[in-house]
Amino acid sequence: MTVEPTIPGMPVYELPRARNLLEPHRLFLIAIFALMIFCAVWFMRWDWIAKYQWRLLAGIWQTLLLLFSTAFVGFLLAVPLGLLQVTGPRPFSWLARGYCTLIRGTPLLLQLWLLYYGLGSVFAQYPEVRSSFLWPYLRQAWPYGFLTLMLSFAAYEGEVMRGAFAGVPKGELEAARAFGMSRFTAFRRVWLPRAVHRALPTLNGETVLQLKSTPLVATITVVDVYAVISKVRQDTYLTYEPLLLLALIYLCLTFMLVWAFRTLEKRIPTRGA
Repeated sequence: MTVEPTIPGMPVYELPRARNLLEPHRLFLIAIFALMIFCAVWFMRWDWIAKYQWRLLAGIWQTLLLLFSTAFVGFLLAVPLGLLQVTGPRPFSWLARGYCTLIRGTPLLLQLWLLYYGLGSVFAQYPEVRSSFLWPYLRQAWPYGFLTLMLSFAAYEGEVMRGAFAGVPKGELEAARAFGMSRFTAFRRVWLPRAVHRALPTLNGETVLQLKSTPLVATITVVDVYAVISKVRQDTYLTYEPLLLLALIYLCLTFMLVWAFRTLEKRIPTRGA
């Protein structure tokens, strides 16, 4: 298909063809996928889902709560971490860079165990802490899981925001100052929105990785969807069915996250990017 020139002398370009869903290799993949679903439904046991459905829903809710709360608070911490590395005083810049390097350079599971088994056991040794109003929370596992995931997300996203802040053209900031904006107003109305826009694709990937990191909290007795599936495997002695359902749940959650971020990217104007 060609495009008719609207101006004499304008070259004619051929538009790329739309992909056809009925291409042979696509039909082959669809057939394989349909065969896999048929075999899973016909030859495997799924009667246990009715018994554990409410636990599964509660586990999914716990997973989503951990994901969005740690990602939101972690992003709020990542913004100053990235900004300090770009414009902050040198000592604070070194501290921010060292924090990001330390967290990104050590395994997340190790950080989780250090906080839960290390810091949690230290708190238990002090009667003042055990008698305080914080002890009912500090004795539980979820605060340590939340803290670990939040600090990890902040470190990774802090590096992303550092690159996003540094990548905003200086001319835009100079133009904002020329219009009489203060430093804070220019940061709030120009620098931060442009940096967030540049970081959105990477933020999408980091949020998906954060979702895949949430099963680690099951190792410190937080009951998320992974912990519920582990309980199902112990009770029913089934291996493949619970794991396949778990994979499907994470796949659906990942798809929704990717769709939400892509929808957000399309709604943000890109003129001048």
